[in-house]
Amino acid sequence: MAPGDAARVKVVLLAAGYGTRLRPLTDDRPKQLLPLAGRPMLDWILDKLRAVEEIDGIHLVTNSRFAASFEDWARPHGVVVHDDGTTSNEDRLGAVGDLRLVIDQAGLGSEELLVQGDDLFGFELPEYVAWWRGKPRPASAAPLYDLGDLELATHYGIATVDEEDRIVHVVEKPSDPASTLAATLTYLLPAPHTQLVRRYLEEGGNPDNAGSFLAWLAEHKPVYGYRFAGRWYDIGNHAQLLDADNWLRSTVGLPERDSYSLD
Repeated sequence: MAPGDAARVKVVLLAAGYGTRLRPLTDDRPKQLLPLAGRPMLDWILDKLRAVEEIDGIHLVTNSRFAASFEDWARPHGVVVHDDGTTSNEDRLGAVGDLRLVIDQAGLGSEELLVQGDDLFGFELPEYVAWWRGKPRPASAAPLYDLGDLELATHYGIATVDEEDRIVHVVEKPSDPASTLAATLTYLLPAPHTQLVRRYLEEGGNPDNAGSFLAWLAEHKPVYGYRFAGRWYDIGNHAQLLDADNWLRSTVGLPERDSYSLD
């Protein structure tokens, strides 16, 4: 980047899953467009992204089954939608496979990326990006949430960090967790690391699990863990969906409810 140039970041929203654990709600609509406190889940994520002044392009990757629904949502927001061509959970490309597809289709191989899943979180993205900018370059970053429970940690990708918050290891669903720090899917990648997505896949890396890519990247390049507290929802089942809905309902003055509905 030339002196005086403003840093720019492209966003890739990963939304090509089929939400099988949330059926029947996801039989005819994608998980990311389920309403939370009266708004699609993605609207809340977009609010967070819009707060980052450096962002100058947002790309969303989905599957053929839900592409039309995402196109309708994306049009007023200026989000570019990519259809990965899959039609079922059995032929999906996986999170990293979809990331590579967007990098290739949109020509993002020399861009800094913010790779976002469908997690909901309470921390502010501008603070996270500024923290990342303060680390030695080039380096990637991932937010880390302290689950505070070793048993719970066996269900997540768990990171070990050194005294400088550099991620040393990431282990998916460890039987004997080394920490309770869950790596969450809001990755920041500098351009040299964006270019490594293809290498990871060509070396046989798991295309379906973003955490596996993060673990591989941390073994080869500097990756730092941004610790945050407060709220974090990795919505994978109906109970988590209800919890997230009630959290957001409380933030906008709506009463909490005992069961989730699309109303």
